Amino acid sequence: MTISVDQWHERGRCSQLLGREIFCVDTGELDKPVIFLLHGFPTSSWDWAPIWAALNESYRLVAPDLLGFGFSAKPNPHAYSIMEQADLCEALVADRNLERFHVLAHDYGDTVAQELLARQNEGRGAGRWLSVCLLNGGLFPETHKARLIQKLLLSPLGPVINKLTTKSTFDRSFSAIFGPDTKPSPEELDAFWTLINYNGGRHGFHNLITYMTDRKTHRERWVDALQNSVVPIGLINGSVDPVSGAHMVERYREVVSRNHFIIELPTIGHYPQVEAPADVIDAYLRFLRQL
Repeated sequence: MTISVDQWHERGRCSQLLGREIFCVDTGELDKPVIFLLHGFPTSSWDWAPIWAALNESYRLVAPDLLGFGFSAKPNPHAYSIMEQADLCEALVADRNLERFHVLAHDYGDTVAQELLARQNEGRGAGRWLSVCLLNGGLFPETHKARLIQKLLLSPLGPVINKLTTKSTFDRSFSAIFGPDTKPSPEELDAFWTLINYNGGRHGFHNLITYMTDRKTHRERWVDALQNSVVPIGLINGSVDPVSGAHMVERYREVVSRNHFIIELPTIGHYPQVEAPADVIDAYLRFLRQL
């Protein structure tokens, strides 16, 4: 990573949104088009650091830590939901006076984006989207191959599993979803772990994992959002991701479209923006140029 966790913290600030303290890094340029970035589980907006500088050359970047993640509030106990995360994102859009913007999302952020896109399609979303690009994520619950640790966290054993999670078990399970040749460095793993544990956040594993249930409950609404999108959709996907890899893209082509902008990275895993930042930048800027 080119930006340390401490540097990232210094770049952002917290805003009170719907009674919650939400951290956001906003480059703030009023003369540039805007990209709104949504991160994945269980990490934070710092995930975008490897591609930040390149995108910021031409775009204003707005990247929140979703509730329960990173430097944002981590209420406990709390019934986290994708709907609440979408409400908070729309509150941030209003707070920053974002009128027109692109959306770039990953993993958990993809699911938040699907709900937000459904609202755009209904004509009641905050701001006007120009496009959405999705990195590896569980767009379809039927193709989401949850890891054992995810299944255990979602089960009644979740609180116990959460307490038993150590740095070494996290390192092993997290590294397993990266490509074989693009594993996170020890320094990156330390940073991810620091952000997860910030402000007592590790409790959030079993609380936040309920998004897997949300995906099943709202499957028709969120798949319909993709099928009937009012904005162009792009897909950039690491193929060897065991959770949402090539099998997810195959399903996307079956259910949504074969004609959308789709880039597959054959040797990359679940975190393409971390594992192959240059490839993601190249693909994403190509997507934006063709709009």
